[in-house]
Amino acid sequence: MLVLLPPSETKHPGGTGPALDLDALTAPELTPVRERVADALAGLAGDVPAARAALGLSPAQDDEIARNAALRTSATLPAIERYTGVLYDALDVRSLTRAQRRRAARRLAVGSALFGLVRAEDPIPAYRLSAGSSLPGLPSLRTLWKPVLTPVLEADGDLVVDLRSGAYAELAPAPGAVTVQVLSERSDGTRAVVSHFNKAHKGRLARLLATTTGEPDTVVRLRGLLRRAGLHVEHDSADGPQGTRLTLVV
Repeated sequence: MLVLLPPSETKHPGGTGPALDLDALTAPELTPVRERVADALAGLAGDVPAARAALGLSPAQDDEIARNAALRTSATLPAIERYTGVLYDALDVRSLTRAQRRRAARRLAVGSALFGLVRAEDPIPAYRLSAGSSLPGLPSLRTLWKPVLTPVLEADGDLVVDLRSGAYAELAPAPGAVTVQVLSERSDGTRAVVSHFNKAHKGRLARLLATTTGEPDTVVRLRGLLRRAGLHVEHDSADGPQGTRLTLVV
């Protein structure tokens, strides 16, 4: 099972690992595009006003541009420790046991505007680049990533659970992936899309999937695993018994 997570805008600073080595990251077939994007992003940092405009940053966020300038030389952290925010707080990877961490390393991956895809333990520096950003001199990030990243996701062979946000899912679709919508149920039985706590629910879901000893290989078995864990999960009947859309009701 492969669980695809969205990245976060915010990142833990610093690190204890060596400088970025693109050749050492998962899926080396992505390296040529990673090189182009990394070079463009680091080069853009040399023009602070242009970097602010391209990345949607304010002058108070110039430290983000400095991180991009040092992209090739700054210390790294495992990707799963680099990203921060509500989803990653709920995932709480640092509280995992060693056995759980090993399972998480096999199962968790993060969609990235800069790297395309990184596995949990891939060492990466702090950076700032969003899926909707445009880098001078390059096509759109979707144009760059879709032709090379979609085949990587398709070739994985495992059941893929795609928890990426819309903008990152659009960079490259994961064919046949299971998607999860989070809905809240009111006292009168009506439902609404969860917005504020959506990331927290998906973070807890990712933690469950990362640490379970089960190995679901179909959407039906995945649904069963989640229900046994006490989650209210519904399978979209309009999508058929093997359909790939699940609804988590909270």
